Amino acid sequence: MRAVGLHPDVIVVTSRAYATAAVLVRGGDEAFLIDSPVFPDELDVLAAVAAQAEFPVVGLLATHGDWDHLLGGYAFPDAPLGAAESTAARLISEVGTPQRELRAFDEELYVTRPRPLSLPGAQQLPVPGHVDVGSRELELHPAEGHTVDGMALWAPWAGVLIAGDYLSPVEIPMISEGGSASAYLATLARLEPLVAQAAHVVPGHGGAIEGERALAILREDRAYLEALLERGAGAPLPLARRTGAQRAIHAKNAERVSRH
Repeated sequence: MRAVGLHPDVIVVTSRAYATAAVLVRGGDEAFLIDSPVFPDELDVLAAVAAQAEFPVVGLLATHGDWDHLLGGYAFPDAPLGAAESTAARLISEVGTPQRELRAFDEELYVTRPRPLSLPGAQQLPVPGHVDVGSRELELHPAEGHTVDGMALWAPWAGVLIAGDYLSPVEIPMISEGGSASAYLATLARLEPLVAQAAHVVPGHGGAIEGERALAILREDRAYLEALLERGAGAPLPLARRTGAQRAIHAKNAERVSRH
């Protein structure tokens, strides 16, 4: 796991699994953990990093309901979970799914955890809206398209946008089951003014990037999705993201778009 300070109140940690990013955000005497790293040793280290840096974590936030973003309770078992209303509803409708998917991941990689994943009901946050973190305020913005649910978070005092599974330097736009290419495009349009203001953007996968680079990725992702809607499987992938793994994601994207 790699930890990077973007601002005195923002620390980003990047997991060895899927380059999944999690963010510690502090406002005065309180801090939130947004999303999570994946492996047990990373979650153990995360709690130590927060303590050493004097980030008193009082709550967890999830950008969306995919299992690899919901593991913060292993590091901070007493911190309540907050999520967009759409994510809270998804966790209710898909009860047990994150646990099953985590178990499948762990079994494949022979990972042992101290206890099963516990996901008590998430506090529902109205999105668009705001949430206080100590003396500061995070802005919450709708972010659907990758999945049926989600939110991005903007820390204006730090110039940091936590984007969820959007604007990744390593992964093309992924249209999951329940997601939508048109909704994804709407999210990109919604995030664009924030990206233009951001000193840093933290995508769900790939680690923190500078705002200027994120804006270039946003334009590439928009072009890809527009071509996907027009040409399906014939849409070209962004030049720097043409690996075998991304071609497999593209094939699934094309299949889902064709069904709709």
